[in-house]
Amino acid sequence: MKLIGKELQQNESYLKKEDYQKNLVRKLNGVLEKISLGGGEKLIEKQHSKGKFTARERINKLIDKNSKFYEINSLAAFDMYKEYGGAPCAGTVFGVGKIHNQDHLIVANDATVKAGAWFPITAKKNLRAQEIAIENRLPIIYLVDSAGVFLPLQEDIFPDKEHFGRIFRNNAVMSAMGIPQIAAIMGPCVAGGAYLPIMSDEALIVEGEGSVFLAGSHLVRAAIGENIDNESLGGAVVQSNISGVTDYVMKDDTECLEQIRSIVSKNGERDKANFNRLESILPKFDPKEVYGILPEDTLKQYDTYDLLARIVDNSEIDEYKAGYGKTIITAYARIDGWSVGIVANQRSIVKTEAGEMQIGGVIYSDSADKATRFIMNCNQKKIPLVFFQDVTGFMVGSKAEHGGIIKDGAKMVNAVANSVVPKITIIVGNSYGAGNYAMCGKAYDPRFIFAYPNAKIAVMGGSQASNVLLDIKLKQLKKEGKTLSEEEKKKQLALIQNSYDTQSSPYYAAARLWIDEIIDPKLTREYISMAITTANNNPEMKKFNVGVIQT
Repeated sequence: MKLIGKELQQNESYLKKEDYQKNLVRKLNGVLEKISLGGGEKLIEKQHSKGKFTARERINKLIDKNSKFYEINSLAAFDMYKEYGGAPCAGTVFGVGKIHNQDHLIVANDATVKAGAWFPITAKKNLRAQEIAIENRLPIIYLVDSAGVFLPLQEDIFPDKEHFGRIFRNNAVMSAMGIPQIAAIMGPCVAGGAYLPIMSDEALIVEGEGSVFLAGSHLVRAAIGENIDNESLGGAVVQSNISGVTDYVMKDDTECLEQIRSIVSKNGERDKANFNRLESILPKFDPKEVYGILPEDTLKQYDTYDLLARIVDNSEIDEYKAGYGKTIITAYARIDGWSVGIVANQRSIVKTEAGEMQIGGVIYSDSADKATRFIMNCNQKKIPLVFFQDVTGFMVGSKAEHGGIIKDGAKMVNAVANSVVPKITIIVGNSYGAGNYAMCGKAYDPRFIFAYPNAKIAVMGGSQASNVLLDIKLKQLKKEGKTLSEEEKKKQLALIQNSYDTQSSPYYAAARLWIDEIIDPKLTREYISMAITTANNNPEMKKFNVGVIQT
């Protein structure tokens, strides 16, 4: 084992970086606090006046006392749908929580946000929840309280493969896989949405509040002229005692949640993947010191070993090929006791054995080759992979091209794509271009992908992109016989830069579910441990085969 990291001098540079990162975390916590109010305090009070809990209150009462609920995609729809008044959290709360000490995926509609209506991103978020349940074989509980599809945007949510209907398809697939599903109808459950609880294994319904039908009373009246109220049409007593559609009639939210806990307590034990875990040992260095390591400018250098020393157990690693391909660190380690394989971009400038200087955060041929072999080793040994992304891309230029950078990059991408052990990705800083792919970006099926508040996700850096886009614009104007003054060029460059910076922010990514959550850097160990604990619930692993790799 190799002890990594060093004591940090709490000098002016450290304190400036620490203050900058802490301010980013304060902003994140402020945003999350506002999002947690859903549609606002007045609508929360309205929910309470009906004797109903809010989505988050229901979840907190459902999970074990003194346990933590790990919310996923809490920033979904952030700063989106402004023309409709916004949709905080996409009107749905989901995450991983323990019920009788067993991991469950819990999904709850937030009726304070447009009566729980489904926006396009809501469907995508629910599909992500089901994906996590399927990948990790987690029992799933739906707390249903929704008015159905948000009709003004129906064309973006209804007909396509990854739209609303895919959710019910997934209900059927999960059932066939033996993944338990329980649905509690705690409010309206209308039209296509009615299939979700009824395609679950068991359905509970709250009397007086819960209702389930393919068409509500207004539509029934318009369609066939029948006059009937919603309770008589599809209320709790009707659907439980007459139609037999639902299985349990509950008097209120409290009884409903207690009944779910009682049902879950009877479930049998399930097999585990049995990933290697020993007793957890805290790092030798304080995880809070991460704040003083990460630079204010993501293009500035820092030593990734110092970062890892505040994350891995006892600040120790078994480094693989330490003297080769130094712009990527590959190492076996433990995080909260779990055995992991780490693939991390080294952000400091490094010197090769031949005396050449390599830029930190850039993937060179030797680094890609090393990472490929290490990923294959971890798959052979059944060791989960953790990627720490801070990458500006692959090396470019004639020397890199002649050395086969495309071939070596393709090897790494192949190994990442075909990896069968769980992959967890942390975007520490930059996540640019093909480096995003090679370091297990969203397209490469990480079980979970998290980002720090200072992360940037784009095809290239803002300054490079804005100069390229400005150059294209100037060439177009030249063809039209037009030119821009230096002052106009500066204004155009600033406009392009601002737009690009907005679209590369972690909030923009989280709103569109390109990442699962923005996390406080000091909690990195906790989130990685949660991810592996969750992944450990799936005992099935396919045979590892990387396919064709050119040598």
